[in-house]
Amino acid sequence: MRVIVTGGAGYIGSHTVRELARAGWDVVVIDNLVYGHRAAIIDPEVTLLEGSLDDQKILDQAFSKPVDVVVHFAAYAYVGESVTEPLKYYQNNLAAPLTLLARMKAENCTRFVFSSTCATYGIPEEMPIVETLAQNPINPYGQSKLMLEKVLQDCETAWGLKSVFLRYFNAAGSSSDGKIGEDHNPETHLIPLVIAAGMGKRKDIKIFGSDYPTPDGTCVRDYIHVEDLASAHSKAITYLSDGGDTIAVNLGTGIPVSVNELIQTFEKVTGLKVPVQYTDRRPGDPPELLADPSRAKEVLGWQAVNSDISNILESAYRWFSQPHGGKYESNSPQKTTDVEK
Repeated sequence: MRVIVTGGAGYIGSHTVRELARAGWDVVVIDNLVYGHRAAIIDPEVTLLEGSLDDQKILDQAFSKPVDVVVHFAAYAYVGESVTEPLKYYQNNLAAPLTLLARMKAENCTRFVFSSTCATYGIPEEMPIVETLAQNPINPYGQSKLMLEKVLQDCETAWGLKSVFLRYFNAAGSSSDGKIGEDHNPETHLIPLVIAAGMGKRKDIKIFGSDYPTPDGTCVRDYIHVEDLASAHSKAITYLSDGGDTIAVNLGTGIPVSVNELIQTFEKVTGLKVPVQYTDRRPGDPPELLADPSRAKEVLGWQAVNSDISNILESAYRWFSQPHGGKYESNSPQKTTDVEK
């Protein structure tokens, strides 16, 4: 069984690649390494093709053998940047996958697992969020993800493509053995920033807003361990392989964690003190985002098992406190198959 994983050298992608390799899949990763890392592909049997999804030579290699399913992570994901550079996001997150989908159609590959996002809901009408709520993204990043969902639905109508849209909430944590983890540049995720402040690698952590209508005045979010996300992708593949229809599924816990609560838990888990600076709210930040994950359990047989916030923070701290400091040592080329230009 052969699976193509686009963006498989990125944060969530690399954990999923590891899960699939352990399950015995023949895994081919396509990643342009703009934000991914060669060193995140730690299984020697995994093939890494460096390049873009609209490069036909890359696709020739990826489809050199019959492909059973494509798992699609490849996307730019900085919300603020998407507002200032929308064309960059529509080109990479929407246009480039069209070439991949055309090749899938030509190769009669009809299963697609899509790394979507809760950002497609925008400011939700109710809480917790169920998959049937209206989707009204408030930034080009969310729009680009929603547009590709629409494209995939049209492909189902036209040529029978079956897809699972996995709408993540806040991905967090690192592998349980500390071998792979989160390494973004620039880093915008809360947990790595909290850890850096606690370890004295940054002056403080800024908390945007302390007057929200939440129990302690700070934003509330739904954190999901990256290994739980990886497991969900494996179960989505099984669902499609068993003849499942196109479906959207939220991936979260439904457990609220405020910014203040997260920092306090980190201090308790590690014994470190996190310097905090409260500042004004950021435009567009909802007070609360929580998933209703019941459909994932019902349809995929999946539920989060590693996503207690203490466990998430412990695993993340383990990654960032190693000698490499939560940074991959290099983008060494030993696992890359280069395509001739």
